[in-house]
Amino acid sequence: MAAMSKQQVAAQVSQLVKDCESYRDELSVDRIKAMEYYDGTMKDTPADPNRSKVVSRDVRSAIKKVLPSLIRTILGNDKVVEYQPVNEGDEQSAEQATDYVNFVVFPESDGYDAVQDAAHDALKLRNGVIRWWYDKKRSVQVSKHTGLDEQALVQLVADDDVEVLEQEAYQEQIDTPQGPMPITLYNVKIRRTAEYGCSKLAAVPLEEFLIHPDAISIEDSPITGMKTKLRRSDLVAMGYDREKVDSFAAAGSDKEEDTERDARRREVFDENDSTVKALQEVDYYELYVKMDADDDGIAELRRMVFAGGLAETNLLEDEEWDEVPFADLIVERRPHQREGNSVTDDMAEIQRIKTVLMRQTLDNLYWQNNLQPIVQEGVIQNPEAVLNPKFGQPIRVAQSTDVRAAIGYNSVPLVADKSFAMLGYLDQEATDRTGISDASAGMAPDALQNMTAKASSMIEAAGIGQTELMVRTFSQGLRRVFKGLLKLVIKHQDKPRTVRLRNQWVTFDPRQWNADMDVTVNTGLGAGTRERDMMMMQVVGAQQEKLLAAYGPVNNPFVSIDNIWNSVSRGVEAAGLRTPDLYFTKPTPEQIQQMMQAQANKPDPEMQKLQAKAQADVQKAQLDAQIAREKLQAEAQLQIARLKQEGELKKYQIDQEIMLKRQQNAAQLLTREPVTDARIGGLPG
Repeated sequence: MAAMSKQQVAAQVSQLVKDCESYRDELSVDRIKAMEYYDGTMKDTPADPNRSKVVSRDVRSAIKKVLPSLIRTILGNDKVVEYQPVNEGDEQSAEQATDYVNFVVFPESDGYDAVQDAAHDALKLRNGVIRWWYDKKRSVQVSKHTGLDEQALVQLVADDDVEVLEQEAYQEQIDTPQGPMPITLYNVKIRRTAEYGCSKLAAVPLEEFLIHPDAISIEDSPITGMKTKLRRSDLVAMGYDREKVDSFAAAGSDKEEDTERDARRREVFDENDSTVKALQEVDYYELYVKMDADDDGIAELRRMVFAGGLAETNLLEDEEWDEVPFADLIVERRPHQREGNSVTDDMAEIQRIKTVLMRQTLDNLYWQNNLQPIVQEGVIQNPEAVLNPKFGQPIRVAQSTDVRAAIGYNSVPLVADKSFAMLGYLDQEATDRTGISDASAGMAPDALQNMTAKASSMIEAAGIGQTELMVRTFSQGLRRVFKGLLKLVIKHQDKPRTVRLRNQWVTFDPRQWNADMDVTVNTGLGAGTRERDMMMMQVVGAQQEKLLAAYGPVNNPFVSIDNIWNSVSRGVEAAGLRTPDLYFTKPTPEQIQQMMQAQANKPDPEMQKLQAKAQADVQKAQLDAQIAREKLQAEAQLQIARLKQEGELKKYQIDQEIMLKRQQNAAQLLTREPVTDARIGGLPG
């Protein structure tokens, strides 16, 4: 088969768009109802005449409770997204892409507004859609410059984008060391024309978004796009041929509306006036269609732009494309369906019941405060005083009439107090359905005073768990947004760009980056309360300190410099401060290298401890040896002295004994009797 003709392509696209528009119109019924319930306009619950018209705003209340937590968790981090390397050598590119997208591209693209609007749509209308594109702008500035010398004038008009509109030269005397000298000065008026392009993010109104009804996601939809209305002048400014644009039919409108508009204008403008025609709106279709236009058996993705209709003559662009620049975001999944579940789906019935109950309750209270009078006909001379009473106005009754019998009041039983129990039950039912409660949305500090710690923690965790699930589901859709944003930057930035980042001028060249890097949306903090986040980071920091003390900062297998910086920066973010660089300075790679070298050259503390201990042991041993020697010498001297003393004592004792012996001998000699012969002769013989 031959390739498809433009007429066949337009016919096939036209049929796909009709299917998308029918599907969109079916969903618009629920979306309109959701917006009415959010705004407090409940057309399906009309109020009775002359009765209370109050409306319970439960849908709005629940969304406003959970939306701040969702946005704070996604956008509260200093780095909303982080790119991860997929190939060896992508590490530096991933780090540069993370800084460039977070601090430059995402703010410039109005990303914060786009994410917040999409989150609001997802909570209220089931789905939020974000698109991204590269917006080229042409700016013209006219300025006047006075008192320029010739060199300054040449520098000013040297740029090709500068056009001199007016120029005036005049002479002026200036003082010099050589005396007054004339100099020529110039006054000029210039026009500076500059072209500037930047990436853009925006939430798409769901009534403009087109997707096929059989699609489960954007990836498998045969057609995805948007239908909006643009003025003819906008199409001409986008570069399309004016003659062709003027031939397109104006956007469809109601005949009665046209008649009313013409009557209001009183035929001030001719319908063929070029000014009026330039301001007319035209249907504009930007479609991304999967189609086998070249008949090679493979459906290619094509970008097609139509204006004024979907016929062949309305086709402005038709080219092959690389991706569909739309992301579908939800906060609660419905398995096997593209549409998510919204807070409105859970709360609409409760809001309707509470609205009826509140109206009946107020009506009952009104009857209590304004009882219905019972008046006997013909007895009251001025009935208006009873029907429309005024302060101090008398009620006149006929003569000889019992006043108490003339006027009575219909007694209405008070049942309003019975409604409050039902209203409380419905509030609990809403919490059970959505997981959103006052405790999880930020109650007063003393609200849980009389509860146990475990009970209050369980109440808080119930709401936090639901919020965490919403955040994680929503962030999955954001991964597609940031992947597309990175591809957009790499595709359209054709030269390096120097920007101020962390008080330093940094140059980024996205042309060398890998467009298929992995994406991580940071949702680690903020899902719970701020106090819980700060406590978590304190625990992490304490554990890091223990590991650093045990294994040291160099070649620590558990904690690196980046780990420490991440802990510090996340702790600052958990405290509600968005810029950690104002309080802590992240070391550069050069500083880290110097620190590592200094740490490597530094003696090992353990070896120093061993050496000091060995030296101390040697000194102690020497001291002990010296003490032992001195002790031995002292003991020896003491022993010698003792022996010497014992020897002298012994000598003294011997001398005394000798002296005593001599004295005894001398005494014996003096007292000894003389020896006689008889005594001698008396001895036995």
